[in-house]
Amino acid sequence: MVTRKLRFTNRSLDALPPCPTSSASKATEYSDLEVPCLKALVSKTREIVFYHRYVYGNKKQAMRIGGYPGTTILEARQRVQDNKGKLDVNIDPKEETNRIKGMPTFREHAVAYLKFVKSYKRSANADESKLRLYLNDHFADRRLCDISTRDVQAYHIMIAKKLSQSTANRHLALLSMLFNVAIQWDILDRSPCKNVKKFKEDNQKQRFLSPDEIGRLYQAMEAEENKVAVNALKLLLLTGCRREEILQLKWEDVSLISGTIFLPESKTGSRHVQLNAAAVELLEGIERVSQFVFPGHIDGENKPLNNPRKCFTRVLTAAGIEHIRLHDLRHTHASLLINNGASLFIVQRALGHSNPITSQRYSHLSDKTLRDASETVSAVISRASKKAADQADAAQAA
Repeated sequence: MVTRKLRFTNRSLDALPPCPTSSASKATEYSDLEVPCLKALVSKTREIVFYHRYVYGNKKQAMRIGGYPGTTILEARQRVQDNKGKLDVNIDPKEETNRIKGMPTFREHAVAYLKFVKSYKRSANADESKLRLYLNDHFADRRLCDISTRDVQAYHIMIAKKLSQSTANRHLALLSMLFNVAIQWDILDRSPCKNVKKFKEDNQKQRFLSPDEIGRLYQAMEAEENKVAVNALKLLLLTGCRREEILQLKWEDVSLISGTIFLPESKTGSRHVQLNAAAVELLEGIERVSQFVFPGHIDGENKPLNNPRKCFTRVLTAAGIEHIRLHDLRHTHASLLINNGASLFIVQRALGHSNPITSQRYSHLSDKTLRDASETVSAVISRASKKAADQADAAQAA
């Protein structure tokens, strides 16, 4: 192949003749005087294609950049400069390009990620829900390598405004794990989540249902058609368990004779939960149609109920109750325990807190219980003192 040198301009390239039909070579090669590694190959049909010729690992390499004029001279020169930067850090530009071409989209990687984590991650169903309802639609068919830190920050802020800051942080945690898995699989070198800061969360902010609200909630539940979800909500309130602990509950882990349920994969490890009489009665009234106590809605699939949130919203609206989350049923259970004399140690055991510090969020409720007990003592003393004063006044009057 004959190589000629010239300064690449639109005029000079447009004037190039086609490779002679009598030539043994398929194309005539021209080198750019400004960027010598940039080549322009002119075929016998006068098609012009830019190439970058370089040496990597003591081997000559040729990398196709693009056809002219679709790829401009400026773009071709910049591509060569970018490739040189990769070569300086011992990266083969051709391999890097092939890797990018094979880069999965966000949606494709999400499918592989879920298949991977479902074998060990307890919250895989929650991950699937976030991906299906929000993340897949937002990032969709964008390649993983094209998602920037700024893109993640914008999504994080959007979810905070649309839902809440704590929910946005859960989405960020999922994104971070998803991209870290991509790094483990040698798909990416760096996560765009690395420098995205979480929002501050007020974990001490709690909302408890009052006895009146509990009564109205139960009345609204009676009119709700989705009895599977309603029963799950009732058991959440009656046991104080976490959402996934109840939704994943299987009949094999329920013992109505001993009045307990076994949670093999609780957040803080396996544990037994004591059932009160109302919880036992509730479970006795549920028909066993699946291995799961609260089965999902899809016929033919033996899966648990995915999320009772929509049902919860409906009954709250019907009951006229505002500003309460599903997790607040757990807080309400704890508040009922303490306001009826239970210690923080009992609350820790009942709710399955691994750290007693977690139970300290309910300390203000125990203070109220202690204050009420102290007021009882005060009342006894006041009555005794008044009785003695009355007796003294009567004796003096006599």
